[in-house]
Amino acid sequence: MSTIDWIVLFLTLLLIVAYGVYKSRGIKNIDGYIVGDRELPWYNVGLSVMATQASAITFLSAPGLAYSSGMSFVQFYFGLPLAMIVLCITFVPIFHRLRVYTAYEFLEKRFDVNTRVLTALLFLVQRGVSTGITIFAPSIILSSILHLDVTYTTLIIGTMVIFYTVWGGTKAVSYSQLLQMGIIFTALLAAGVMVVHYLPTDIGFKEALHIAGKSGKTNAIDWSFDLNNQYTVWTGLVGGFFLQLSYFGTDQSQVGRYLTGSSIRDSRLGLLMNGLLKVPMQFCILLIGILVFAYYQFHTPPLFFNNVEVAKIENSVYSDEYEHIIVRHEAVGEEKKEWVEKLVAAIKADDSETINASRQALQEKNKQNQELRKEVEALLQRNNPDAELNDNNYIFLSFVTSTFPKGLIGLLIAIIFLASMGATASAINSLSSTTVVDIYKRFINKKGSDGGYLRASRLFTLVWGILTLAVALYASQLGNLLEAVNILGSLFYGTILGIFLVAFYVKRIGGKAVFWAAVLSEVVVFGIWKADIMAYLWLNLVGCVCVIIFGLILQTTLKLKVPSV
Repeated sequence: MSTIDWIVLFLTLLLIVAYGVYKSRGIKNIDGYIVGDRELPWYNVGLSVMATQASAITFLSAPGLAYSSGMSFVQFYFGLPLAMIVLCITFVPIFHRLRVYTAYEFLEKRFDVNTRVLTALLFLVQRGVSTGITIFAPSIILSSILHLDVTYTTLIIGTMVIFYTVWGGTKAVSYSQLLQMGIIFTALLAAGVMVVHYLPTDIGFKEALHIAGKSGKTNAIDWSFDLNNQYTVWTGLVGGFFLQLSYFGTDQSQVGRYLTGSSIRDSRLGLLMNGLLKVPMQFCILLIGILVFAYYQFHTPPLFFNNVEVAKIENSVYSDEYEHIIVRHEAVGEEKKEWVEKLVAAIKADDSETINASRQALQEKNKQNQELRKEVEALLQRNNPDAELNDNNYIFLSFVTSTFPKGLIGLLIAIIFLASMGATASAINSLSSTTVVDIYKRFINKKGSDGGYLRASRLFTLVWGILTLAVALYASQLGNLLEAVNILGSLFYGTILGIFLVAFYVKRIGGKAVFWAAVLSEVVVFGIWKADIMAYLWLNLVGCVCVIIFGLILQTTLKLKVPSV
């Protein structure tokens, strides 16, 4: 990066941190630290909810996912608007009326303390691991740019986020996210415009989409009903609905966002805002990946996008073999460019015969590139058996740093830092809140002072920050980070959602029955996942349904007592 880029990055991050610290001054109790004194307006709630979900993983992995496999991932979010409506009708008024600090407090009132603790522990496990992944994601940036080991960059990023979160609490997180999302939207718009600008002069946005479409990358909708297909309309509407309902309705990192609303109306409007904007935002992020794909049809792309691994092979005994492969790759790239130009001319002339011939030729060239990539991967493994071969997370980063002008590179990298700061701060804050409210305050120190609970909140924030850092150091083994987070969530969210749905709607099931139903459901979900029986999004539905069915069976057969509610 240039000096200008470093200045832009530093000033942007400094602005966010300073604004968050300024807005969170004077916090004296856990009401201010955990729920921001319940005084935030709807637009702040909405942007905070979006910022918490849109981590750095979103901006690193989604364009790479679109580049590699197309737009189908957008279907993952199709159930989100429906989930927001259900939350606004059911969850929000109950949580506000009870004035809870965490979602799990409600479960003790409805069931018993065992169910509350079990659900809180399920949340702590999955959120603690996934937060480690969100810390690791932006560390890839510094690792690639500074050519430092990813361990050091992970520690740098994690330390910065932990300090920010321990200091500011929920209020600092929410206010800084308001500013973060404004910068992120601006930077994404600039990125989209710049990608189109770098295309050949006779190729515009429409032509770029045609090229991507003929290459099978604009497959945003898939109506097939296939349980093994990860992304279809049905997995998004059904599996995605249950995942989003559980995430936004039972995950403290999100519940804590809309508990800060000054009223039920503000919390509802914030969630509806998220439901309306999230799908278009994700579509646009994936679209940038498609445009990057179109760009690389006219420019030879890197055969391997992870510059750190490439540098290792270039400085090894296999450097000559690697250079020979790159020469062949560039030759294929030149041939591919000629066929792309023929394809564009044929599309403009509506010449179907030439279009089909060009597509077949391009498919053949892509196969040749795939074979060359396999040769590079084999070299990487021979040089380093632990080499990271999945480079999806590096595609967009590599494109930005190699093509964008000075200043804009710093801004684009800043949005990934900002997204990480927002999502990670919310997550660590929620882990601390759940630990303090559902465990420490409930069992260890029931009659502590406000000041004591505030100090405990900051201490547990630090502890969870260190634990998530430990997880982050192993996140590079998880492949595509965006999918890794969603798979992890699907292993737990269905069961957690089932517990809450029973709490809200199935009054005949008591605490003991739902507790053991949840345990059995987790066994079933993990068994199905390990056996790879179906796409991971369906696990959310399976876990939820299992809790309800097992709960009814246990309640009926064991004739357990149902507490009055």
